[in-house]
This record gives sequence, C-alpha cells and structure tokens, in this order.
Amino acid sequence: MNSVGMIGRPRQRRALCISPRYAPSFGTFTRAYPIMGAKAFMPPLGILVIASYLPSSWEVRFIDENIREVSDAELRWAEVVLLSGMHVQRQEIGRLVARAKAAGRTTVLGGASASGAPDWYPQIDYLHIGELGDATDRLIATLEADPAPPRRQVRFETTVRRDLDAFPTPAWQHIRTKDYFIAALQYSSGCPYRCEFCDIPALYGRVPRLKRPEQVLAELDALLERGVPGAVYFVDDNFVGNRKAARDLLPHLIDWQRRNGFPLQFACEATLNLARDDDLLALMREAFFCTVFCGIETPEPAALAAIAKEHNLAVPMLDAVAKCNSYGIEVVAGIILGFDTDGPKTVDALIEFAERSHIPMLTVNLLEALPRTPLWHRLAADDRIDDAPGRESNVVFLRPYEEVLAGWRRAFGTLYRPEALWDRLAWNAANTYPNRITPPMGGPHRSWRDLGFFLRLVVNLFVRVGLLAPWRREFWRHAWPLIRRGLVREGLHMAMLAHHLIGYANDAASGRAAAAFYAAGARPEEPAKRTASDASMA
Repeated sequence: MNSVGMIGRPRQRRALCISPRYAPSFGTFTRAYPIMGAKAFMPPLGILVIASYLPSSWEVRFIDENIREVSDAELRWAEVVLLSGMHVQRQEIGRLVARAKAAGRTTVLGGASASGAPDWYPQIDYLHIGELGDATDRLIATLEADPAPPRRQVRFETTVRRDLDAFPTPAWQHIRTKDYFIAALQYSSGCPYRCEFCDIPALYGRVPRLKRPEQVLAELDALLERGVPGAVYFVDDNFVGNRKAARDLLPHLIDWQRRNGFPLQFACEATLNLARDDDLLALMREAFFCTVFCGIETPEPAALAAIAKEHNLAVPMLDAVAKCNSYGIEVVAGIILGFDTDGPKTVDALIEFAERSHIPMLTVNLLEALPRTPLWHRLAADDRIDDAPGRESNVVFLRPYEEVLAGWRRAFGTLYRPEALWDRLAWNAANTYPNRITPPMGGPHRSWRDLGFFLRLVVNLFVRVGLLAPWRREFWRHAWPLIRRGLVREGLHMAMLAHHLIGYANDAASGRAAAAFYAAGARPEEPAKRTASDASMA
C-alpha cells in the first residue's frame, strides 16, 4: 500500500521488518510446539500491518525471530531495519538494534514498548510513538527522502490516528501459518475500563475503534488462502468493549463460518461481565467461539475494588464462569499475585476458586508495573519500583518479596498437579464441550495436508502423552473415552493443554520459569536454527 501524502516520484527502498523474540511463557504454549510442528505462538500483527502499509515501490522483507534468527547478510541487504515489540522484548530489541547499527543500518522502533516508554530506547534512530497515523506517514516520507541514519534520534508521535477500517490487511504473504500455534486477527482497539495495572487506555484510548465486518471477513479469507490455521484469536483489548458492535459483527462471522464449512475455532479476550449478555453469548456460540480469556485477576472483592476492576463483580464470578460454560465457551483466567491487598490466605483463595470454577487454565503472573499506568505512577511516587536485575517483578510488594514469590510457586505447584488439572479438564469435557455447536467434519477448505497434520498430531500426542508422560494414566482415563466417542478434537485439546501446562508448571514450581510475563528481563527462548537455504523470505 502506498503511504498517504507522498509527493513526487516514489523511490525504491529496502526495508527489513523484524519481530524480536519473546520469552517463553505459560500462555504461549511453547511445550506444545513440537507436537503441532509449530515454531511460535501467533503472528506479530503490528509489524505485519506496517509491512503491508509501506510504499509498494519498496522491497520489504519480514523475519520473526521467534521462528529463526536474522542473518548478517539480511542486515547488510537492508537500508532500514524496522522493529516492533512489547516491554517483555526489550532486551531482544536492544540486541537486534546493536546488530543493525554494527552493520551501518538505520533503525526504527514502534509498537507498545516504544509508545509506552520511549526513553528506554535512546539508541534507536527513529522512534514511532503511537498507532498507525500521521506519524507513520511522516516517518515514511523521511525515510523515502533519505534512508541514512540521522545525526541524533528523531521521534515521530501520532496525533491523528488512522481509522481501524482504513488499516491494510496484514502482510500474510510473508508468513507460513503452519509455523504458528494459533492465528491472530484484530477487530477493535481500546477498552472503556481503567484497571489500575493496565496500559491499554493510555496507549489506545477508552473508546473502542472498530473495523468494518467486511474488512474482518476479508482478513479471514486471506488467512484461509495461506492454509487453514485451525484457530484464530481476536487480539482485541476487549472483544465486548463495544457490545453493540460485537453483536453487529457476530452474524457476519456466523455466515462466513457456514459458507466455509466452519474451518476455524475462534477465541478472544473479554471482560467477565460478558456473562450478563445471553444474546451475545448465544451469537458467540453460533460463530464457534470456544475460548474466552478473562482478566479475573483475583477472586477477592476487596482487591478488585482497589485496582478499579469492580466490573468483574457485575455477576458473581462463579456464576459468570458457569454462564460462559453453558454456551460451550471455556474460560481462561488471567490471575495476578502481589497486589497490596494480598495476604496470607490469598493463594488459598485462588486455589479454592480454581477448584470451584473448574477453569482448567489460569495464567498466574506476579504484578508488574507498566509505564503509563495508574499503578506505575502510584508506585513511583512511593519509591516502590525496583528494576534491579534478577527480580521477578519490578514492584516492591508490601509483603516480603520472597514470600510473594514462594506463594506464586505454591499456586503453580498446586493448580497444576496432574490430578487437579485433569479433574478440571474432565469437568469441562462433561459440562462445557457438549454445549458447543457441532461443525461439519469436512468442508471446502479441508485438504489432504490437513489430514496429514491431524494424523501427525494424534501420533505425537499418543507417544508424548499416552506413552511417555508420567501422568499418562490420567490421559487414558479422561481423554481417551472422548476420542472413542468421536470427540477427537476435544480429547486432543485436553491432552495438548495438559502436556504444556503440567510441564511448564513443574518449571515454575522449581524456579526455572519467569514469574511475570511482562518483566523486561524475562529471558527469551532460542529460535529454531535453520540452514542458509531455509533463510530465504517466504
């Protein structure tokens, strides 16, 4: 796509777009990759949108370092190296920038981390602060005029954001969907709530901005053309931030699924008060939404009030989870430990909540203060932010640090004992999965390649889980009966979840896994090594 406002004859530029590595985490299913043949969690939408937005006269290449490392030859080829990332990728951004500058290349950084904490990146040539908009056009015009590094850092800050319905389709041509655990799509941006620890309102606003339904369907069509990914995660900050818009979109998704033979499961992130809206849940069920991530944070009402998240109490929590389950939607819970209101019984309350809610997957993180959040400002004013190397969180807790960390490890060790996890999985198999629609087995987008993928998945799970896992008896007791009844997808889902969750939880309980996904010091995993012949652009 040509950038807006370009004047004169377009020049050819060589742009290398890179997504830095991120640390392996509980929620990115790294242990499931060998089973599926995947190499990374989901495609990085931000940098793929930028790759699509750059002028058509430019030669653009893309590398996701979660899949393979960028080569010296590729850095020498580029005139400009563009990166985008989150705070958790800060160390990797620095490493990549050092390599690019050693090669004499101009560096550009955008995305959530650059927008939230631009002062962290003095070594970058050009900083893009904010979303796609007028700053993006000024940046492109500058690089088109002269791609050489500036004498000092230049910052471009968006004042007029580009409407979401004017965003280009991400540059899917640069990726292989089979390299990813799950595909991704963005429908809206922004969230109306002001949770103390969240930087979404400061970065993207409180009034959700939207894409047109036709645009969403076009992006789904483009994904199918790259191969059926199996599942698509709506990465919206809050899928139901604008409930009327979500209701308007869902009939289009239902029609698209029916026309295409239901090739995809959908997942999203939403506030727990979704449970107030039966009509919306019914539409999500018909569109084949099977999973919703809810930032539950804590089951303790006093803590929710302290962090400005009382909307989680609009429906009693256990009732809200049960309501979602009644529409076939499995809940994944985001949990945070380390709030000022936490006490000696907090971990026990969390464990009891997991048992009573039957939520299989609870992503438990230590509280991390992100720049531009009310939490950051409050703790900074009280001198309670500590970025010392080796800490699992930058928060100076009111309780002793080692005590909070020990509680986090105990929570993991208890929640993900094989017997406890399989009991929750089995409950959902009996009480949630039967409430889903039954999509057709075939469809116009199924192929022999899909059959091969499915058979490989079955074999890998039977070997790694059914034969080699220490908890294999739980697999045969709970998942195998589902598979025998023809509920193959559900049985395989349970086995893959358990394989990752139990393995990662063992690392967490023994101190081998980071306790806060957002911690800037989290150590990334080495990318897959590939030969020079494999390193060519897709």
